[in-house]
This record gives sequence, structure tokens and C-alpha cells, in this order.
Amino acid sequence: MHVSVVGLGFVGLTTAACLAYKGIKVTGIDIDEEKIKMISNNLLPFYEPGLAEKVTQSLKRKDLMLSTDFETLSSSKVTIITVGTPNKNDGTVDLSYLQQAAESVGKVIRKKLDFHVVALKSTVPPGTALGIVAPALERTSGKRVSEGFGICSNPEFLREGNAIQDTLYPDKVVLGIIDKKTKQIMLTLYRQFYYRYKVNLVEVNLQTAELIKYANNAFLATKISFINTIANICQQISGTDVEKVAHAIGLDKRIGPLFLKAGLGYGGSCFPKDVAAIIGIAEQHGYSPDLLKNTEKINQLQPYKAVELLKIMIPDLRDTKVAVLGLAFKPDTTDMREAVSVKIIHALKALGVTVRVYDPMAINEAKKILTNSVLYCKTMKECLSEADACIIVTEWPEFRKLTPHMLRKYMKNTILVDGRRVTSPNTFVGKIAGYVAIGHGN
Repeated sequence: MHVSVVGLGFVGLTTAACLAYKGIKVTGIDIDEEKIKMISNNLLPFYEPGLAEKVTQSLKRKDLMLSTDFETLSSSKVTIITVGTPNKNDGTVDLSYLQQAAESVGKVIRKKLDFHVVALKSTVPPGTALGIVAPALERTSGKRVSEGFGICSNPEFLREGNAIQDTLYPDKVVLGIIDKKTKQIMLTLYRQFYYRYKVNLVEVNLQTAELIKYANNAFLATKISFINTIANICQQISGTDVEKVAHAIGLDKRIGPLFLKAGLGYGGSCFPKDVAAIIGIAEQHGYSPDLLKNTEKINQLQPYKAVELLKIMIPDLRDTKVAVLGLAFKPDTTDMREAVSVKIIHALKALGVTVRVYDPMAINEAKKILTNSVLYCKTMKECLSEADACIIVTEWPEFRKLTPHMLRKYMKNTILVDGRRVTSPNTFVGKIAGYVAIGHGN
């Protein structure tokens, strides 16, 4: 089996590297020449734990080849398209990159004699495969879908920071298929890839597979907004703690413990985009998804809880210095897309605060967004130095090492807002000038 992957972003490069790691020949294709040069020189355009090693190994063994030329996919049996599908300003999904990729793939398929499968991993609205991708392929290849080529919806469910594990050992593999030949080829690929690992295979039609991705992320986002709502209730009731509530309800098999971690809201490239997209999709079909609208609204407001809690302890924040620990939207990534830190910093700046920031990995990405509006620090201790208050925004492991002694040693005024519950209230309450944690009713 030889596979080509079109689009070497987070999903595409991870998919290509993992396929090649398992001994499947992979050609990775991207129109960005600089990106291809970087990856070829073992310089990844983003950070993902364990990915660099797999890319390096696969390139060295020549199981992974990289190119900007779509003609190189001609030797493959399956082409996986993973190009971006960002939201437009009006909330609808921009499918222009996908259509361009499909047209380029179709031109190569035109010259092939054998049946070729095009699998879509890009997140797309239901109806995209049949309504946009298949016509583009038919138009440029001169062939008919299910006759000269096959089309499949094969959505991904990768978590940044855990993408390798999620690719190699997924909870499920969803295949949206409309013909037997495509099904057989995709099953052959995944039997080879998941050799000795029993995977839950979900076989549906194309539209259902496309909707599953949105439904999956929308549910997880709703679960996060739910527990943040409970956290905000706990904040108002003395003696309650959202972590204990989450632990208890998570023991219920109908609920489960995952994604019940209260905090400052979700960010990243998937949840905000996909929740907005499924709301738009529903409204286009005449239905108002009020539950998802409230999920989105709760998440948009949640970051400001950090500033609200800080103002309880320091009502007038003018001319104060605040240390912000963590900038990336989650640990183990440099991704700043929809990071809640940006909202918090803008709110602090509007109140006349001098903001000092530190993140173990995302400083360079943050500079592209925050420019010179904040003071960038190289260490946690430097960030804390002479600060009037500190807000923990991202749950990096090193922030768990904070102690009251450390705050007293470095800070001007020992006030801490733990927006991610990486510290223990029992350790800090009464030991520093002011302490508050999300979802902990003092």
C-alpha cells in the first residue's frame, strides 16, 4: 500500500508520519515550498510531542517522501486530503483550499489506469464530499465517482499534545463510504496500519461521517462549558469545590471523568471553529441549536473570570504589574489559536496593567499576536519578579511547582489566581496575601 497525504499541517504531517512509522510508503504533498524544506531538514513548523522523532526516522528510512508536486501522488493507491477548512467571518466554512486540492488530485487521477481512492480527513460540513469534492474530481479527472475513483470521508479526532497516541491507538475509526471497492481498499489500509490493535470501526454514509466530527467536538465543548458553569456556581458557595464535584459525577458511567476539568475555557484550532460551524450548519437547515449557542457563549465569557476574581482582591488594577503564566491554549503545544490568554491580557491592558508573560514553549508564537504590548520573560521566576499578582492561564507541569515560599520570595504582593487548578487551595489559602482558584468557594 502506497499512500499520499495532501496538506502537511498538524493533521496531515501527523498522519503521514504515523503511517510511515508503521512501514507504509507515504508521499507527503504541500504547496508551501518553505514548509517542505523545513520538514526535510527535520525542522517541524509546529511542536507536537514525539512527532519530530517519527518524521526523522521515516525520512531516513525513505518510508516518507516529501514534495510540492501533485504528480508524485500518481504511484499511490489512496490520497488523504487534510487541508485546512477555516471559518469565514460570517461563520460559514471556507472550502476553497479543499476544492483546489481536489482539482489538483483529479488532474493526476486522470492519467491513472487503476482505481484511486480519495479520503477526506479535513473537517467539512455534511454534503461536502458529494456536493463539492466529488464534482471537482470528476470535472478534472474525466472519470466518474465509484467507477474511475472512490471517495471516502475519514474524519480525524486528534488532540494537540497527544496526536501520536490518538493516531496509533484511536477510540474509533469512522469511514463514510458509498461503494464496495473504496471500502475494501480503506479496510486493507487500516488492517495493515492497525495490525494487532483492535480498532472500533464505524461504517456510515458520507454525510453522517462528516457530521460525526462536528458532533464529537461539539459534545466535548459542551461538557467543558458545563463544568465551567458548575465551577462558577461553586465560586459563590463557601466550602464547595468543583474538583470534588467533577470527580464524583465523573464516576457515573453515563458521564465519565474526561473533559470535566474546570478552567478558563477551551481554545485551539478545533473546538471554537467546529462549534461555530455546526451552529451555522444547523441554522442553514432551519434549526436553532440553542444548547450549542450557550456552550459557545459560556466559553467566550469564561476567560474573563480570571480578571473578575483578581479585581475582588485588587479592586483598582491601574499601574499594577501582573504575571501571566501560560500563553498556549493548552500544554504540550505552541498553538496560540483562540488561546484564552489573549483575551485575559487584553482585558488587563485595558485596566492599565503592566503585563509580564511566560510560557515554556509558546513565546515566539505569542509575539506574533501580542507584539510589544507585554513584557516577555524567559523563566517563571523572572515573570513573578516584583509582580503585584499572578494568574495561571495554562496548566504547564512546571506551574505545579509553585509554593507560597516562592511567591513570597519573588513577588511584590503575593496574590494568586489559579485559572487552571494546578495548585492546591490547602497549600495556599492563608499562606499568601490573596488566593483564589476557579471553582473553589473560599
